[in-house]
Amino acid sequence: MSLGTFSYPLPANEPVLSYAPGTREREQLKITLAELKSTRIDIPMYIGSKEIHTNNKISIHPPHERNFVLGQFSMGDKKHVEQAIDAALAARAEWAAMSWESRAAIFLKAADLIATRYRFHMNGTTMLGQSKNAYQAEIDSACEIIDFLRFNVHFLSEIYKQQPISGPGMHNRLEYRPLEGFVLAVTPFNFTAIGGNLPTSAAMCGNVVVWKPANTQVYSAQMFMRILKEAGLPDGVINLIYVDGPQLGEVCFKHKDFAGVHFTGSTGVFNSMWETIGKHMGTYKSYPRIVGETGGKDFVIAHKSANPTVVATALLRGAFEFQGQKCSAASRAYIPSNIAKEVKKQLVEGINSFKMGSVEHFSNFINAVIDEKSFDKIKSYIDKAKKDKNATIIAGGECNKKEGFFIQPTVIETTDPKYVTMCEEIFGPVLTLYVYPAASFEKTLDLVNTTSPYALTGAIISTDRSAIELATRKLENAAGNFYINDKPTGAVVGQQPFGGGRASGTNDKAGFMLNLYRWLSARTVKETFDPPTDYRYPFLAEE
Repeated sequence: MSLGTFSYPLPANEPVLSYAPGTREREQLKITLAELKSTRIDIPMYIGSKEIHTNNKISIHPPHERNFVLGQFSMGDKKHVEQAIDAALAARAEWAAMSWESRAAIFLKAADLIATRYRFHMNGTTMLGQSKNAYQAEIDSACEIIDFLRFNVHFLSEIYKQQPISGPGMHNRLEYRPLEGFVLAVTPFNFTAIGGNLPTSAAMCGNVVVWKPANTQVYSAQMFMRILKEAGLPDGVINLIYVDGPQLGEVCFKHKDFAGVHFTGSTGVFNSMWETIGKHMGTYKSYPRIVGETGGKDFVIAHKSANPTVVATALLRGAFEFQGQKCSAASRAYIPSNIAKEVKKQLVEGINSFKMGSVEHFSNFINAVIDEKSFDKIKSYIDKAKKDKNATIIAGGECNKKEGFFIQPTVIETTDPKYVTMCEEIFGPVLTLYVYPAASFEKTLDLVNTTSPYALTGAIISTDRSAIELATRKLENAAGNFYINDKPTGAVVGQQPFGGGRASGTNDKAGFMLNLYRWLSARTVKETFDPPTDYRYPFLAEE
């Protein structure tokens, strides 16, 4: 047997390509987009060693071009969930026993494949399937997913090094085992990188996984799955299935080998999962790990000392990149009266300068929202604001779904700090402003802290250090990711571990050690070299 201590040093973040005119990456991405659109793909489920096709086909349409068909995927049912669990459990023993260096190599190879050969395919499938522009796709489906894979290998190698002390005559060690059973990964449409990280972070720790992506993310999810298989991921370690949520839960949450769920999605769905799991605790071999990032009603509060241009830029980017479909997107803003006029002027000018349309035209900053259900929900908030005496639409407000699900970035100004769009998660390109008296900063901080049940991201913009310190302290529990003089989006793996509390989730910080600990079960082993042969301790001896 060959032995060695293997090194996985802290990696550098994957450089973000610009896709500026004249660059090689811009040319290559356009070629890839044309190639993807020229071929209608028939996407299977990946269960064990099999590619499963069914007669229940779901067509995939770009949200910005709803009459175009990219391909179709095979919708499964309860029996496919059962098959995926069986395949995972069949693969578990061999995968758990595989050496760490071999497991690590698979994920590092996948990262390199994305960074090189498949970069434009990952970005292209994300752009077409989820209506992300080139830059938003690059930071998500290329850079972030690469970073998740590389940094998680480093973080896990550091965890494995953590060992207890040993006293005289003994040796103590910690063994980090995978969980006993299978992990369910349920992933959203809005970040291809989340779709990649949730199943792989658990699998990297030696677990086997059943992975259900959102139907609206299948196009890029299958691309990532194909890359994992090319990188050498054994059959059955991650099983990719497309089924309805209730059918998934009915099978998984009643299974004795259910070991945990890694989830990103709505608070309501996560609460329902937690409740269902609680009702079946007597079924499981062990207490399941429940890890979730759910949603947000993310804030920006500006102080009277803030530069209006800095505030407007943070809001234009933080609220409207990827059509506001980020859990971290700026959704409510508190602007002091002394700079409100200038901030609003620049917001209106910025929104009026946005170009909106297909992702294939790289000058478009805004693309379509994900589907008709989302379009209708977002539009209902805008329509209500148009009629409400407590709200004024100062920019945007137009909605059109004839060719694609396009909603013009919209700014609502309200006189009611508890107005519905200040409180409820909309998940679209809608920002609500509340102008507060410039002298009431501290009172407004209390308002920020109590308006929403969520606590994911937030930002303070100020040039006054005392105001920054006050906000940082008073908003301690209002955001798991807090930004000073920046937009509340764009967390980078290894730099800003991501996750929030309250109704925003379990705050287990994706892209950091904290998350990986959740997919490990430690065993302490003590070995005594010269074991005692008499039960009597010295204190028992007579005087």
